[in-house]
Amino acid sequence: MSRTRLWGIAAILVTVSAAAIATRTAPTGPHTTTRALSISPNAVVLQPEATHIGSALSGPPSVSACEHSLGIACYEPIQLQQAYDLEPLFKAGIVGAGQTIVIVDSFGSPTIGHDLTVFDGTFHLPAPPSFTVIHPAGAVPPYTDSSDREGWAAETTLDVEWAHVMAPGASILLVETPTSEDEGTSGFPQIVAAELYVIKHHLGGVISQSFGATEQTFPTAQALLALRSAYVDAAESTNNVTVLAASGDSGAADVGPNGSTYYDFPVTSWPDSDPLVTGVGGTQLHLDAKGDRTSPDNVWNDTYSTATTKYIAGAAAPNPLASGGGKSIIFERPTYQDNVARIVGQHRGVPDVSMSAACNGAVDSYQSFAGQVPGWYPACGTSEATPLFAGIVALADQEAGHPLGLINPALYALSASRAAGIVDITKGNNTVSFIQDRKLMTVTGFPALRGYDLASGVGTIDAAKFVPELVKFLASS
Repeated sequence: MSRTRLWGIAAILVTVSAAAIATRTAPTGPHTTTRALSISPNAVVLQPEATHIGSALSGPPSVSACEHSLGIACYEPIQLQQAYDLEPLFKAGIVGAGQTIVIVDSFGSPTIGHDLTVFDGTFHLPAPPSFTVIHPAGAVPPYTDSSDREGWAAETTLDVEWAHVMAPGASILLVETPTSEDEGTSGFPQIVAAELYVIKHHLGGVISQSFGATEQTFPTAQALLALRSAYVDAAESTNNVTVLAASGDSGAADVGPNGSTYYDFPVTSWPDSDPLVTGVGGTQLHLDAKGDRTSPDNVWNDTYSTATTKYIAGAAAPNPLASGGGKSIIFERPTYQDNVARIVGQHRGVPDVSMSAACNGAVDSYQSFAGQVPGWYPACGTSEATPLFAGIVALADQEAGHPLGLINPALYALSASRAAGIVDITKGNNTVSFIQDRKLMTVTGFPALRGYDLASGVGTIDAAKFVPELVKFLASS
């Protein structure tokens, strides 16, 4: 598609300072013809397109089993708990006790309670203190095995199971909303209403959002800015809720308004680009059976991985599977990014931090909703990374004794001071290639650098060091 037809928002920058919870009114951008605004779950459930039925596994595959039968690595909870150095925190009783992780998804999954129980039983995880499902924006329609509902059900499954892995002592509140996005009139407004309800009633200290829409798909800048009220409320000192959002799974390109084609120039998505939200990008872990690293993490980019592309798409052609990241065309650089102005310029840059997301390094997830064979599926994407980091925030909330609110200033300050809990990512990029209009297209993204970059943010974390560092910094600031 041409750039002209896809360009939906003027390059308007809105200033939001590090502590700000209000934004000045942006000038009116150009209007475009009405078109669908695609809000998409950022989860990739690995099931070959040619063999969709029968692609479930009867049990959670080990690393060696995945590598032997699928040609990719996949991981179980104990490996990621080891990789992120959670054991010292768990031994000290920091398991997320007394905290609630809020997970927001369109529609949810009709079998999530059962599926979480199977997941926990298989991996010997304790059940969360409470697992609650609410519908504050309206009742969810009865489940049908359509591709849209299956996609959101898989997303919900990944979010719930893997947030629980990272903070097994935290309660989980699943907030299901009644619709996907439709012409900008539904979807996000319901999500905002649901999140405002959660914040007003103090139902949780961290909100995990594994979805997004490319900034250019909004009809005007004002249409996007009108949806920020939940993030403004979350950042208020009386609430102090940390809000996270996935940075996307299509590298620097991201998905166009029709939901099936990609931009041919670098773009970013919202809400991860919002300065009041922590954008979570993706890394690739290289782990042995115990969860110890065999080499350092790199930026997630499976675009050119023959084994991954062959398994997912049944072909060796490049497939845009990589961590989203870049510069916002809506928001100006917030003050907490002033020290990385050489990277972001005058723009808000994303992501802020990164966690495991690679498809060649997927995580095991159990699902049993209709439309797909019940069983175990490797899953990946920044939808994995976001609930993983939500669990880390819940651990920090417990250590602090209260919700921490906007943590972005702390992330950048800790990175600048070379805190031990921030682990720099210095390898990889989020450049992607794909076949579109019968042409091979490449969207040049951003390389990993020392310090902050637009592919991995400040890097990833060592939880045993990061959690106390984060709490100490915020207590003293």
